[in-house]
Amino acid sequence: MLGAAALLAVAVSLAVTARQQVGLRAASLPPSQGSYNALVGSSGARAVGQTTACGIVVGSSTMGIASPVLPCGVRLYLTYRGRHVLAPVIGRGPSGPGREFDLTQALARQLGITGVRRVSWSYAGAE
Repeated sequence: MLGAAALLAVAVSLAVTARQQVGLRAASLPPSQGSYNALVGSSGARAVGQTTACGIVVGSSTMGIASPVLPCGVRLYLTYRGRHVLAPVIGRGPSGPGREFDLTQALARQLGITGVRRVSWSYAGAE
């Protein structure tokens, strides 16, 4: 599963770089097909006020994802127990063992996630 995420990250990264080099907006990338599962957890209150690796200052209402492989600005659809949220990658992570993504406290709250949970996700494009 982590291999699929890494492969997707490489493809997205190459596509974003190629489009940026020819002056096209990365937002014109088509959504990928399929969905994946990932173990996620909240970065919690400790992230509020911190600046992420993508240059975003996390506030109490910031909706974002930390990923060790996906590039900054890539947007993902996350689904958990019937709730669907679109959120961008805003940082590097996760900070917890076994997790594939960290979610900001606001995003975890929006999805109804407490603790570490498995979510479905799919690629939605880049900002």
